[in-house]
Amino acid sequence: MKYDYLVVGTGLFGAVFAHEAAKRGKRVLAIDKRSAAGGNCRCEKIEGINVHKYGAHIFHTSDERVWEYVTSLARFNNFVNSPYAFFKGRLYSMPFNMNTFYALWGVTSPRQAREKIAEQTAPYLGREPRNLEEKALSLVGPDIYNTLVKGYTEKQWGRKATELPPFIIGRLPLRFTFDNNYFNDRRQGIPEGGYNVLFDKLLENADVRTDTDYFADRAALEQVASKTVFTGALDEYFGKKFGALEYRSLRFETEVLDMPDFQGNAVINYTDREPAYTRIIEHKHFEKAVTDRTVITREYPAPMTEGAEPYYPVNDSRNEALADKYRALAKNEKNVIFGGRLGDYRYLDMDKVIASALAAADREFASN
Repeated sequence: MKYDYLVVGTGLFGAVFAHEAAKRGKRVLAIDKRSAAGGNCRCEKIEGINVHKYGAHIFHTSDERVWEYVTSLARFNNFVNSPYAFFKGRLYSMPFNMNTFYALWGVTSPRQAREKIAEQTAPYLGREPRNLEEKALSLVGPDIYNTLVKGYTEKQWGRKATELPPFIIGRLPLRFTFDNNYFNDRRQGIPEGGYNVLFDKLLENADVRTDTDYFADRAALEQVASKTVFTGALDEYFGKKFGALEYRSLRFETEVLDMPDFQGNAVINYTDREPAYTRIIEHKHFEKAVTDRTVITREYPAPMTEGAEPYYPVNDSRNEALADKYRALAKNEKNVIFGGRLGDYRYLDMDKVIASALAAADREFASN
């Protein structure tokens, strides 16, 4: 066989595994059905701005091994994610913090904010929530829920909050400080020059073929390598023999505007039921680009239809039970390594995907 590994999908899991295999002298062929490598992290240069083609990707981690790994391959800037929420003509800080509470209620101290939240949640405590709405009301009360949670969540999932299971919201973090940093992780940033810089390094010693659909030529592709690293949809690999796993998709509407700045921030969420998009991304702010024109992307949640891209696993009890059946099959599949969001059927942050790819490589090459 010409290659040691066939890597199906050049997102983070596939690219990191390819890099680790190539470092050990293994011959790697990485394929992707899209026209360019990089998975959902792919950037496209428009008006001198690195546009996050498949939605905002903000790297954050507290895993020092992962941070040292990515920064050894690309230089990261000091971008801090501080999104805002737009609701009925007003802006609110995200996450829910003292700036949010001041905008809602005029409170100026953590004690006042805690008292207000206790007052708001009191009527909803002491009973088992039957749905997401009841769970959210018991956590934050009606003001925060109706302003910042309800509309956004219903758009994201395409269902009323009263029809969604309560476990979708494990908790709603409340911060009693004026710190607008959305993430709690120790490390955060964007690769300077965009994510393509990182993927170019990860894949530099692999053979890469784009516009190559694994399922269109599966039998032939499986003959080119001793082992396969599969990062596509878990159920699709097994012909959906137990039934299809459910996903939510996204639609992106990108526009060039003849102005230097549109919204003054990288990400603004739209938390009312209308408009239909959940957020607007202004890409220049990720890298503080100085340009005469700007590029924005409106992000629309969408149902998973034929030909649509899967983005978010629907983690309800039915899909988890189904995914467990496919995971059991995957464990018994000889010479195939499964990974990534689709290959695991789990929503994972970027650092967790990298950590899982490194762990897979550690296991694979433990005896080398």
